[in-house]
Amino acid sequence: MEPESTARDCAFDFAEALEFDPALKRLLDGETISRIRLPYGEGEAWLVTRYEDVRTVTTDRRFSRKAIIGRNFPRMTPEPIVQDEAINVMDPPAGSRLRSLVSKGFAPRHMEHMERRVQHVVDELLDRMTEHGSPADLMEHLAGPLPLTTICEVLDIPEADRSQLRAHARTMMDTGLDNRDNAVKAKAELRSYFATLTAQRRNDPGDDLISTLATARDGDEILNDQELTVMAMVLLITGQDTTTYEIGNIVYTLLSRPEELAMLRSRPELFPQAIEELLRFIPFRKGVGIPRVALEDVELGGVTIRQGDIVHVSYLTANRDDRKFDRPDELDLERTTPPHMTFGWGGHHCLGAPLASAEIRMATGSLLKRFPGLKLAKPADEVRWNTTSIWRFPLALPISW
Repeated sequence: MEPESTARDCAFDFAEALEFDPALKRLLDGETISRIRLPYGEGEAWLVTRYEDVRTVTTDRRFSRKAIIGRNFPRMTPEPIVQDEAINVMDPPAGSRLRSLVSKGFAPRHMEHMERRVQHVVDELLDRMTEHGSPADLMEHLAGPLPLTTICEVLDIPEADRSQLRAHARTMMDTGLDNRDNAVKAKAELRSYFATLTAQRRNDPGDDLISTLATARDGDEILNDQELTVMAMVLLITGQDTTTYEIGNIVYTLLSRPEELAMLRSRPELFPQAIEELLRFIPFRKGVGIPRVALEDVELGGVTIRQGDIVHVSYLTANRDDRKFDRPDELDLERTTPPHMTFGWGGHHCLGAPLASAEIRMATGSLLKRFPGLKLAKPADEVRWNTTSIWRFPLALPISW
């Protein structure tokens, strides 16, 4: 292990619109694998920044997510967001078993149903925005309600419960020290809610995603009660706000870059790959997420990571690695390869990525098609941005047409 003096304090709180965090940029351009200290948790961690090294850490079984359970690991939030039983902290083969079961809920026949529902919700929201008239706040009228409405309908959560559940999820994402007690309470209340709801669906399944997961089988394997509870909770948390923020970020990026927007309008066949490039290019969060623990000494990127060391990876820097991407700091809507890491990688690639991608694609595509004169209703430098959460996003995005 390197001397303690080499560790850097990293708050990762840079939030100047969607500019890339200069602290992360320095780490990517420098040692590529660094010792860091984060705002919360005990001790230090390694931060891995290069694409190929990130791919190694996320696929090599010598690095374990499960081993963080019970450790006060370095992190961005006062209270860990992750649940001990969640798929996010499972290693193979247990994690592979659970992923196989959960993936059945996102099988093509289920996705077709979800995508029809997404498009219906998008059309309804854009109808209401049209009735409201220009200008309107995109976050209020489309980006905010779409993912929450979609995931709650997919999970069949009663409408009366939705706003409180969303409030709990947002409380858990807050990075403020004075938020710790609220975050603990929010996590407990979310868990209690989903324990009750999933038990009801187990006994009386419908055609929603929770019921699909409750009845999914892989041979003799099914999700147990705790796994089902936590999985439903994870789907709610990850299936709403992150997609809301990315819709806002993508629309802001396009509307503040007239040349790219004009090219996309003139060449609609580019749209699918353009969305992938926007997902690569936009720094969608601050800092890092759930780390891993080295189960043995590992040589990586010219350093020795010792058994028991905490290892964080940065998907943000991996997406900007000049060894992997030509002109990585440029937005190139014609770029086709390699794949970005915005939805993670390896055994912890986001299971809900197909639904999130559908929402982003349908929301953005329908918006641009329906409003050919769409533009920002105020100068880009006057848009206000979140500064209190782990996510990067506009608090409001006034648009006109």
